[in-house]
Amino acid sequence: MIHIAYPLMFLLLLLPFVVRYLFSPLKGMHGDALHVPFLKDLANINLKSGSVWGQVNVSDSSKLSLHFWELFAVFALLVCAMSRPQWVGEPIRIHSQSRDVLLVMDISNSMEEPDFVINRRPVSRLNAVKKVAGEFIDRRADDRIGLILFGTRAYLQSPITYDKAAVKQILYSMQAGMAGNSTAIGDALGLALKSLKDSPNAQDKVIILLTDGENNDGAITLPQAIKLAKEAGVKIYTIGVGGDRRDFSSFFGLRLGGEVDEAGLKQIADDTSGTYFRARDTESLQQVYAAIDELEPTQNEDNFVQETKEYYYIPLLAALVLGMLLVWQIRKGR
Repeated sequence: MIHIAYPLMFLLLLLPFVVRYLFSPLKGMHGDALHVPFLKDLANINLKSGSVWGQVNVSDSSKLSLHFWELFAVFALLVCAMSRPQWVGEPIRIHSQSRDVLLVMDISNSMEEPDFVINRRPVSRLNAVKKVAGEFIDRRADDRIGLILFGTRAYLQSPITYDKAAVKQILYSMQAGMAGNSTAIGDALGLALKSLKDSPNAQDKVIILLTDGENNDGAITLPQAIKLAKEAGVKIYTIGVGGDRRDFSSFFGLRLGGEVDEAGLKQIADDTSGTYFRARDTESLQQVYAAIDELEPTQNEDNFVQETKEYYYIPLLAALVLGMLLVWQIRKGR
């Protein structure tokens, strides 16, 4: 389909006729003539008094008419080029896949427990989470990602954004204990729900909660957080991270390793239409994020694109050729 980008440009075609009838002829030292300093070869074209677009003083009046309309054709072709003729294809609906995903991560001191392995070397839970979550962010190319870190307090480190490089930079720089030693899961979920409240995606809001402990601090209880999530229609996927609890009390009176509140995390996921996952090592943690990565994306069908090809160069080249032909005719008839 042919489309003109700037159709009002065609009003310029009236300009020569407006000039002819509204303005007086030029008067100078050479009499009533149109002075064209950049084309000496046009010096033999003299305009009679009374009109800028008047007749050329030559014996053949038809030659005047020919030159006039050739000049006008060049001008008309330039106007056509300025109007930007285009070929526009049929509109194509874009099926974009987009979600708002908010990562809520526990960075209490227990996340320093070195019960994960990467490249056959023991690493802390937190370092394993950094690596796997960073890979997860890279795969969510069409989603907006946000990040909340929590311990005793919850902090919004990155609001929902398409700038995944910034989110990953914050993710890699986090350290255990930065937000306190206890675990305020309810407060973290409350902050996450508040952050998603003004999201433009009405239905596709997802929270991924990762923790290695239980809710033992904060002002919001888990039942309260679940109620808020259900009212907001936000799906929560929960991940309990860390190896099985090791109890050495019979030998030393000590208990090493954190205890995941699996019952509480399952309830959060079940009541919000999410899923609870248990990650005891790096491989299972990768499998967890791979499973979440398979979430059915939202089809956004409100956007369209149209293929466009520009054809302004065709009348522009035609004007150049016709102008050169006109100059050659004038030189030949001199």
